[in-house]
Amino acid sequence: MQFLENYFKLSEHGTNVRTEVLAGLTTFLTMAYIIFVNPSILGDAGMPKDAVFVATCVAAAVGTLIMGLYANFPIGLAPGMGLNAYFAYGVVQGMGFPWQAALGAVFISGCCFMIVSLLRIREQIMNAIPASLRIAIPAGVGLFLALISLKNAGIVVSSPATFVTMGDLHKPAPVLAIVGFLVIVALDRLRVTGALLIGIMTVTVLSFFFGGNEFHGIVSAPPSIEPTLMQLDIVGAVSHGLFTVVMVFFLVELFDATGTLMGVAQRAGLMKDGKLPKNMNKALLADSGAIIAGSVMGTSSTTAFIESAAGVQAGGRTGLTSVTVAMLFLAALFIAPLAGVVPGYATAPALFFVACLMLRELAEVNWAETTESVPAVVTALVMPFTYSIANGLALGFISYAGLKLLTGKHKEVSAMIWCVAGVFLFKLIYIPG
Repeated sequence: MQFLENYFKLSEHGTNVRTEVLAGLTTFLTMAYIIFVNPSILGDAGMPKDAVFVATCVAAAVGTLIMGLYANFPIGLAPGMGLNAYFAYGVVQGMGFPWQAALGAVFISGCCFMIVSLLRIREQIMNAIPASLRIAIPAGVGLFLALISLKNAGIVVSSPATFVTMGDLHKPAPVLAIVGFLVIVALDRLRVTGALLIGIMTVTVLSFFFGGNEFHGIVSAPPSIEPTLMQLDIVGAVSHGLFTVVMVFFLVELFDATGTLMGVAQRAGLMKDGKLPKNMNKALLADSGAIIAGSVMGTSSTTAFIESAAGVQAGGRTGLTSVTVAMLFLAALFIAPLAGVVPGYATAPALFFVACLMLRELAEVNWAETTESVPAVVTALVMPFTYSIANGLALGFISYAGLKLLTGKHKEVSAMIWCVAGVFLFKLIYIPG
C-alpha cells in the first residue's frame, strides 16, 4: 500500500487505493462494450473477429497501463468508436484497400502523432486554446456523453423524419436505465461512496429479472491473436497513396483525444487556473504510443475514452485508476462471458449523470462577448450532433478565428490558433471523411 501511495501520490491528489480501484472498475464497465463492438465492426472489414477481440483487449490494456504508470492520469484508452467505423466502412469497404494496408495507415498516423507530442506541438496547441473554447470542450464532451448514453438506453432512437426521436419507454431497457439514473443521482446526493458503480450493478441485476438478460458463465479461454499480430502493411499503405486516409486518422486522433484529455482533466480538477497539469505531455505521449501499439496488434486507432469521466466522477484522480482499468481489460480476455453480462443500458445512467455535471462548465462562458460565446456554443453543440469531438473543435476553432477577424479583434488570436484553424479549414474543404 505504501508503494502505491508513493508512486501515484495518492494523498497529494486527495484519494486512496479503495477509491481509485472503484473508479477504475466504474470506468471499465462503461468502456467494456468496445470489447464486443470493435470486433464486430472490424470484422466487416474482413478482419478475423476472434483475433480482433484479443487485440482490442491487449491494446486497451497496454495503452491504459502506459497512461497510468507513465503519465499518472486517470484515463482509459481503447480502440475508438468512429475511427473504427471509418477504418472498416470508409477505407476498407469504401476505398477498397486491404485491411493490412489500412493498419499501416494507422501506424503511420500514430508515428506522426508521436512526433507532434515529442516536439510538444500538441501541448502548445492545448495551451493556446482560448478560455471560451477551453470551457466549451468539457461541456461538449458532456453533451456527447449524454447522446451516447440516451442512445444506449433506448431513450433516444433514430428517425428518418426527424433524425432522432423518443424511443419506446414501455420497453425494459429505457425503464431500467431511468431507474438506474435516479438511483445514482440519489446516492451521489447522499454522498454514498461508489454511487455510479452501485447504479450500474443495480440495473445489471434487474436486467436478469425484467430485461431478458442471460448468464453465460464466467471463464473462457482467449482465442489466438496471431491472425492480426504484426499484419500491418506499411509499404502497402504508402504504395496505395493513403495520404488522405493518414491525414484523417491523424487529425481525428489529434483533436479527439486532445478534447477528451482536456475535458476529463478539467472534470477531475487537475487543471488549475485553466492551465494544463505538469504531466499532461506524458499523457499525450501515452495515447500516441497506444495508437502504434494497437496497429501492431491488429486494431484501429486506440484513443482516450470520454467514458473515463465516469471513473473521475467516482473519485479517480491518479494513474492507479488507469492501472485498474488495464488489469480488467487483461482479465476480460478470460472472463469475456462475465464482462458481456453488463448491458449497455446499465452503464448509460452513469454516463448521463456525468454528462449532466459536465454541462455546468458553460456557466463560465463570457456570454456578453459574442466572439467568445458563439464559438463556445458551436464547439459544444457540434460534438454531439456530428458524433465527433474533433468536428466540434474544428468548427469551434474556425468560427473563433473567423469572428475575431471580421470584428477587428484579430490581434486576440494567437499564431497557433490561426494555424490550427487553417488546417481544419483545409481538411473540411479538401479531405473527405
